Amino acid sequence: MPLTPLAPTAGQTTAIFGSYVLDGSTGQPRVLRDHWVVTEGDRIAAIRPDRPAQADHVIDRPGRFVLPGLMNLHNHCFSEAIARSHAEDGAGKRNDQSIVYTVLLPLSKTGLDILTPDERLAVARLGILQLLLGGATSVMEPFRNGLPEMFTAAEEMGLRFWGAPYLFSASDPKAGAEGVEYHTQTAGGTDSAVDLAAWNALYDQWQGRGEGRIGLAMSPHATDTCDPDLLRAASARARDLGVPITTHVAQSAGEVATIGKRWQGRTPAEYLDWLGVLGPDLLAAHCVYSSDSDLGLMKARDVTVMNCPRVFARTGKTASFARFAAAGLRTMVGTDGYNMDLLAELNAAAIVSKVTQGDPRVAMAPALLASVTEAGRQAVNRPDLGRIAPGAKADLTVVDLSHPHLQPHYDPLRALIGLANRANVDAVMVDGRVLIEAGRLCHGDGAAITAAGAAAIHRIWDQPEARAAFADQG
Repeated sequence: MPLTPLAPTAGQTTAIFGSYVLDGSTGQPRVLRDHWVVTEGDRIAAIRPDRPAQADHVIDRPGRFVLPGLMNLHNHCFSEAIARSHAEDGAGKRNDQSIVYTVLLPLSKTGLDILTPDERLAVARLGILQLLLGGATSVMEPFRNGLPEMFTAAEEMGLRFWGAPYLFSASDPKAGAEGVEYHTQTAGGTDSAVDLAAWNALYDQWQGRGEGRIGLAMSPHATDTCDPDLLRAASARARDLGVPITTHVAQSAGEVATIGKRWQGRTPAEYLDWLGVLGPDLLAAHCVYSSDSDLGLMKARDVTVMNCPRVFARTGKTASFARFAAAGLRTMVGTDGYNMDLLAELNAAAIVSKVTQGDPRVAMAPALLASVTEAGRQAVNRPDLGRIAPGAKADLTVVDLSHPHLQPHYDPLRALIGLANRANVDAVMVDGRVLIEAGRLCHGDGAAITAAGAAAIHRIWDQPEARAAFADQG
């Protein structure tokens, strides 16, 4: 199922009218009324009150809110697709173990073992389609390193993408009585060494592809699945290359207990700090079971916390954006693969925080929007992203505020965070290319992509181990 090749952007101009434009050209973001954003090639050329005399492509529809391209820097297309509609209503729990080890990791490995490259590409395309329709222009995606098709799909569909192939100390981690079990020796050497070699090969193949849109992040999976040697080696390699690091930290009570038993009472954050992993280049996912002192430690090391509230809310756990923000941490909101609706995730971050803290004045709209724009460019050290300003990358997310549930509104930012969702995403531009317009993929058949990806996931669901896993969940 071929996609239409992406058109070159050199010299091409696009003019987008915004009833509202989040202008970042003066340093402090401000909402402008009735302005045009003009792009030339892969850069923003101007923000102006008058319509340009000429442009190759014009988007002129009233009621649009033109935003910097939204940055979703923690997502899992493949594993969460496997769990979709199987993990709700408490069905993901078995013997009080995390769904990560009972469903996501084992069945994602099954999927990689049985699917053909074309089927894996179909799942990857389905994920990228959802991310684009959800308003994201930049994505960081941790996944099993047997899924290079994620890079292919991101490149051909135009997304700005940091692929983060997992590294494990055990190639097939299992949850046991003493925590996640290590099995570090294989015929090809340690699993850690095999995974790092695979990561290096992907780096050599993909770093800088897609006119620079495609890159890698280093992703040791989690504190309880990676031993000290792997965490040290992975972070050292990432820092030699200048690429971001991401890992899961304190995402379950079991992880915290396991690290405490293994490493002289240390918490996951203390374990990472002991190994020298904490730093401004680390994006630490979840941190829900981190103590207040852990948050203070991460703040001192300038770590970014990735807050994904809905995936925890479905299990009855509150993951409060406001808690991390109150600790002074740079905090981003990501979808964790769950529905991939970034606007709805921001709304969930607001509601969960307000309920958890008992205060309506926490997790307010400007801070939440900044969590997927300004905070993103700081987290990955890309000052050309996450803002609308001349010279910045032409990455834009355009939201239609004319829908009945968004009218009338007094404050467009509050309407955006409090009421909007993926159905209101009107246009998405990356590197000056319009990838989504009028809510539809511009260079491919969205329905065919959806059908092919869903069929591949059903192949996994038809396997005996999947039927057994899901039967145990109900």
